[in-house]
Amino acid sequence: MLKTLSFDELAEPEVGTPAINKATIMFVVFILLGVGAGLYAQVVGHLAAFNNTREVAWGILISNYAYFAIISTGLCLLAVVSHIFGSNRLAPLANRMVFLSIIVIFGAFLIIGLELKNPHRMLLYNMLSPNITSNIWWMGTLYSMAVGFMLVEFYLILSKRYALAVTLGVLGALAEVAANTTLGAVFATIPARPLWYGSQLPIYFLASAVMTGAAAIIMFTTIAHRMRGEEMSAATREGLQGAGKVMLLTLVLIAVATVWKFVAPFVGGTEEGRMAALSLLKGPLSFNFWVFETVIGMALPFVLLLLTRMQNYKVLFYAAIMILVGAYFQRYDLVVAGQLVPVYAGWDSLPTYLAYKPSLVELLICLGGFGVVGAGFLLGERFFGKAFRYSGHH
Repeated sequence: MLKTLSFDELAEPEVGTPAINKATIMFVVFILLGVGAGLYAQVVGHLAAFNNTREVAWGILISNYAYFAIISTGLCLLAVVSHIFGSNRLAPLANRMVFLSIIVIFGAFLIIGLELKNPHRMLLYNMLSPNITSNIWWMGTLYSMAVGFMLVEFYLILSKRYALAVTLGVLGALAEVAANTTLGAVFATIPARPLWYGSQLPIYFLASAVMTGAAAIIMFTTIAHRMRGEEMSAATREGLQGAGKVMLLTLVLIAVATVWKFVAPFVGGTEEGRMAALSLLKGPLSFNFWVFETVIGMALPFVLLLLTRMQNYKVLFYAAIMILVGAYFQRYDLVVAGQLVPVYAGWDSLPTYLAYKPSLVELLICLGGFGVVGAGFLLGERFFGKAFRYSGHH
C-alpha cells in the first residue's frame, strides 16, 4: 500500500518569503520564455530559429543538455554512495542531492526536447522501433530509466521507507552512470571529429559529473540555509567539507585530463585534431578556454580550496560556483571546438575555422532550462524542506 504523504509533515512554509516568491516567479518566467522560444522554432523552422548549420550541427543547446545531464549524474552518484555507506560526511546532504538530481535532469530534458525538430517522434518511436546500436537511443533510454528510479526513490525517502529507497537509488545510479558514459560515447565514437574521438570522453564525463555534483550540492545547500537565515548544523558543515574534498580531488583529475586533451593531438594526432586544439589555445574559443575554463573553472578554485583546506565555508561556496561556471564553458567549448574545423580542411575556399554564434532563440531555450532548475529548487525547499534536514537515517 502506498502511504499518503502529508505536506504538513514535509513543508516549510516560512521559506516562502516575498523575496523567495518573487525569485520563483522569475524562474517560472524563464521557463515560459524558453518554452515559447522552442514553440517559435517549431513554427518557423529550426534552420531559421537556430544558428546551427550543416557543418556545425550541434550548438549551445547540446552543450547545455550535457551540462545539466552530467551534473545530475554527479548528484545521483554522491547521494547513493552516502546512502549505501551511511553515517558518513555526505549523509546529511543525501536527500537534497536526490531531489536536485531529478530537478536538474528535468532541466536537461526541457532543453533537448525543444532542440529536437520532432520531439513527439522521439517519445513514440523510442519504444516502437528501438535502435539498440545507437548511442543516442541508449542515452535517452537510460536517462529516462534513471529518472523513473529516482522519482520512486524520492517518494520512498519522503515516506521514510529508507531500505527500499536505497535499492532504488542504486538502480538509479547505475542507470545514470551508464547514461553519462554513453553521452560521452555519443561524441567519442565519431572518427570524423578528432578532438572528440577516442576513449577519454566517457571517463572524462564521469569525473566531471562527480566534480560538478559536489559543487552543485555545496552551492544549493549554502543557498538553502541563507534563505532560511539559519546557521548550518555541525553535521551539514562536515558534509560540505566532505563534498569539498571530493570536488578538489576530481578537479585535479579534470585538470590532468585537460592537459592530455592537448598533448595527444600534438604527439601523434591528425592535422584536423591539432587545428581543433588550437581553436581553444589561440583561436576563436581561446578566451573561453583560458579565462573561464582554466582560470575561473580550475586554477582559482584549486588555489582557494588548497589554501583554506575546506575550512572556510564562504570560500567553499564561491569555489563551487566558479567550478560550475568553468564546467559550463567546458561543455560549450568541447561541443563547438569539435566542429569548427571543416571535415574537408585544406580544400579550396574553406575557412580555417567555421563560425557559430548562438541565436537569441537558442539562448532563451537555455534560459528555460535554468528556470526549471531554479524554480524546482525553490519549490522543493518550500514543500519538502523538512525531508532535507538530517535525522541520521540511511
